[in-house]
Amino acid sequence: MAHRNRPRPWSTRLGTATLVASAVIIGGLPVAAAAPPGSSPEDHYAGSEIAKHEGVARSAPTHLRDGGVAGMDVSSHQGDIDWQAAANNGARFAYVKATEGVTYTNPNFGQQYNGAYNVGMFHGAYHFALPDVSNGVDQANFFVDHGGGWSPDGRTLPPAMDIEYNPYGDTCYGMDRFQMANWLSAFSEQIRARIGRYPVIYTSLNWWARCTNNNPGFGANPLWVARYADSVGDLPASWGGYSIWQYANSGMFPGDQNAFNGSYDQLRAFATG
Repeated sequence: MAHRNRPRPWSTRLGTATLVASAVIIGGLPVAAAAPPGSSPEDHYAGSEIAKHEGVARSAPTHLRDGGVAGMDVSSHQGDIDWQAAANNGARFAYVKATEGVTYTNPNFGQQYNGAYNVGMFHGAYHFALPDVSNGVDQANFFVDHGGGWSPDGRTLPPAMDIEYNPYGDTCYGMDRFQMANWLSAFSEQIRARIGRYPVIYTSLNWWARCTNNNPGFGANPLWVARYADSVGDLPASWGGYSIWQYANSGMFPGDQNAFNGSYDQLRAFATG
């Protein structure tokens, strides 16, 4: 079936930049800590640091509950994906890592982002945030300019910001709760200014409590919550409900396992905005 306003296929012609281990102070932000040995953007994806800090369920659920819609998220860590196989196994949406910080772009983004769309899935892009390497506005612009846009085609999900434990150093990126809230707000507002929608925020209950002191001011952003357990449990402050639950880091589909909190028609509405 033909689709109007189909997004232009993303090109990876920009190539891959590697993330620097330290950064110049920008706008009063602290310098990024040196990367631990072996730490690379290729190893950072939605939940990679949450799994390290919070652990995973011994027996991760491999099926959906409460009528949710099955989905997945991937990054260059998975390489090229057999999207038809994922769709045949029941995946109906996918989030794909596009960027990290202000230098890294996913070398597999084109195959992953367009591949999900081409087999009929909903697709969206996410950014691995590093608040200590640039201000939120610059990082939001880098994301939008390298795959983090949005199209009202009914199949493109709002872009997401992955904010979790710092893989390179201090858990909260050397920021206090006020600095973190300001950074998150700047990123969020710039995404909205660029594409007309607030980004989804991906995070965990524990990280949000620790690094924002349970900031309640982000309810306009849809929540993508990470919890590797048999139930979603308590939600981070700001939210009385969630849009997506990342419930396992392996299972039926490549990458992480997700469930949209609603019906297929509601997922379409979520994409349409």
